[in-house]
Formats: sequence, structure tokens, C-alpha cells
Amino acid sequence: MAHSDTVTRILDTAEVLFAEKGFAETSLRNITTRAKVNLAAVNYHFGSKKSLIQAVFARYLDPFSQRLNAALDGLESRYQGKQVPLEVLLEQLAVSVLEVPGERNSLKVFMKLLGLAYAQAQGHLRRYIQEHYGETFRRFVACLRLATPDLPDAERFWRLHFMLGTVVFTLSGLDALRDIADSEYQEHMSVRELIRHLRPVVVAGMQAPLPASLEGIDAAVE
Repeated sequence: MAHSDTVTRILDTAEVLFAEKGFAETSLRNITTRAKVNLAAVNYHFGSKKSLIQAVFARYLDPFSQRLNAALDGLESRYQGKQVPLEVLLEQLAVSVLEVPGERNSLKVFMKLLGLAYAQAQGHLRRYIQEHYGETFRRFVACLRLATPDLPDAERFWRLHFMLGTVVFTLSGLDALRDIADSEYQEHMSVRELIRHLRPVVVAGMQAPLPASLEGIDAAVE
């Protein structure tokens, strides 16, 4: 879609409101009022609220997918079918994530939108992401499988989503966390420095030994 000024204004407004209020809580009227456009413009350019939500995600996920695919191409060429070290694989993922918001709005908005995609019932969005970006995700998971050969597939699935949850929580709350670090520990941390702190935690989580038993936990919960 060739983005006119009107389209860009609608998308800019929609992504901020979605990140602030959520998908269901943000109406088209909220968007048109803040963007100073009429409803006919939204309907003309997007057709529906669902399509608008998908277009908001595409602005981030299209360049992210392109960068991650290029990074995976480079890793496959470099390692020639051999196992890519987990640290290297996750570093490439982090670089791909960090490069995208510089072209759009903030990293915080991007992460909040990703969190909402998981937390809110938007089946159409999950289907859209699977259809348009599923192959990229499958390529990454295939590399991750080679990098974590001792993990059963189901355990790898959970750890991958724990990792994503950690990243989304940390980066969506980036401003507050940096304020705390600044005021309480006199640490002035850039986003890239924060990623360097986060990376060993994520790597250790993916490489942690399998739990021996959940019986004690089950008993405690019961």
C-alpha cells in the first residue's frame, strides 16, 4: 500500500492507541478523532478495524521479517548446515528486533503491540501473522532446534514463549525500568546495553536442565 499522509496519520494514531488502550477498547471513532480524519477515510483505505490492526502490525513485521530472513541466510551460509550457537542465534534475533523501530515509532510501542497480540483474543491477527510471517518463524525455530538438541519439542516451545514473554515485558516497560536503574543504581542504560544484560538470562533459561519432577510443585498448588 502506497502510504499517503492520511494513511500514515491513521496508522501512527492507531498503533499508539492500540498500545495504550488495547484492541477491543480502541474504537475507530477514537482513532479518527485523534488522527483528525473522518470514518470514511478509514473505511476507504482499510475497509475494517481488523484490516487496520493487521496493517499496523505489518509496518513492524514486514521489515523485521526481511531482516531476520537475511540474518538467517547469513548464518546458514556461515555455518554450512552445522549448529548455530544459541548465543549467536539470539544475538541476530535481538539485532533484527532493535533495527525495526528506528524506522517506525518506539521499541516500547512495538513490544506492547506484540504483548497484546498474545494477551487479547484476536484470532484474525494470529491467523494473519501465521500466514504472512509463519515461514520466517519456522526457519528461526529450526535453527533453535539445532542449537538446543537436548530439549524435547514441547519443552522448547514453552521456553521459547517464556523467552518472548521476558523480552516483551522488559522492553515494553523500558522507560520505567530505565528510570528505576537511573534513580536507584545510577545506571544510565541504553537499549543496546539493556539487551546485553538480558541476553545471558535468556540464553541460560533456554539451556537450563530439564526439571526432574513437578510432583512437589503440583502438591503445593493443590
